[in-house]
Amino acid sequence: MDQWQNRWKRVIDQLEVIADDAAVQRLLDRLATPDTGTVLGFVNAHAMNLVVRDGGYSQALSAADVLLRDGAGMAILYRRLGLEPGLNMNGTDFIPRLMAAYRGRKVAFWGTRQPYLDQAVRRCEAEFGIVPVSVHDGFASLETYLQLAREQQPELIVLGMGMPKQEAVAAELAVTGGPCLIVCGGAILDFLGGKVSRAPEWLRRLGGEWLYRLLREPKRLFMRYVVGNPLFLLRTLLYRRAAVSARRAL
Repeated sequence: MDQWQNRWKRVIDQLEVIADDAAVQRLLDRLATPDTGTVLGFVNAHAMNLVVRDGGYSQALSAADVLLRDGAGMAILYRRLGLEPGLNMNGTDFIPRLMAAYRGRKVAFWGTRQPYLDQAVRRCEAEFGIVPVSVHDGFASLETYLQLAREQQPELIVLGMGMPKQEAVAAELAVTGGPCLIVCGGAILDFLGGKVSRAPEWLRRLGGEWLYRLLREPKRLFMRYVVGNPLFLLRTLLYRRAAVSARRAL
């Protein structure tokens, strides 16, 4: 296998397939009681494209304790490999459920920018009953976040910095702090803060939320989706061929 294919294999081998609602609840129970610094990450087609060209990101992503499949692209990859993809565990739906499991507990929100950050925090406080102990935008240095973690000792950290920064920050937080769940949330704070709207439910069921986001932000997301999605699909075929060849060589 080529280097990028070996990176893909590490990620695929680490992904947890969540089969049904009972498995979701077991995962929530586990993530709500971390006994050490624990990183939760989400893997979509964009993440897999980043893994190909960014070795540092690949290493940080693979260092996560729990990785979940996010999006229709990853389901296509799984099926091409003859694997059952399980439920779509996208962060936009799952992270609010996770915050509800942290009701009454200390939470840090680091990401996006104002006014969306404060709007997201107020919404989470009202809807999920969490206790915000640290609120900071997503553009500070690594040392800033490490210092905030030491001072405030949150039980849950929600990072909304986007890839690849949030994965690098999460990896450092996990090895320097105490028991805490660190969530790589991507655009979650933008969604919760009203900066970005969700696609209609029917379009989400069809796996087309990426198209809705592209139409809303074409300039920013052109490379990610218009260029990145076909490239990802091509790579799924190349990876499947390499995986079949590797099995035959055994």
